[in-house]
Amino acid sequence: MSAAASERSHITTHILDTGTGRPASGVKATLEAKQASGWQEIGSGSTDQDGRINNLGPVAVEVGQYRITFDTGAYFGKTGTETFFPEVALGFVVADETQHYHVPLLISPFAYSTYRGS
Repeated sequence: MSAAASERSHITTHILDTGTGRPASGVKATLEAKQASGWQEIGSGSTDQDGRINNLGPVAVEVGQYRITFDTGAYFGKTGTETFFPEVALGFVVADETQHYHVPLLISPFAYSTYRGS
């Protein structure tokens, strides 16, 4: 269930490759919500040329736990770059459904970091 391309999702992401100093384009990401029965996929997409996904999932989400899993192995594999982290899974809490949640990711072949953006 993805938002229309013209609408921004309630949860967005931006990936920068710190090894190259450029946006990481073509990275697949999956957004999941934690349910009583386990994790349920609610959206997915791939980063654009600027490393962004603005239509990752629903336009609105409820309070709860969420997770974005990034396929970093495939991204680095396209250039034959060895990586220690074949995927990065970031869990976070939506505490206020009226706020926008931006989850940036900085990657390199052997490290990653994140923070809550705006």
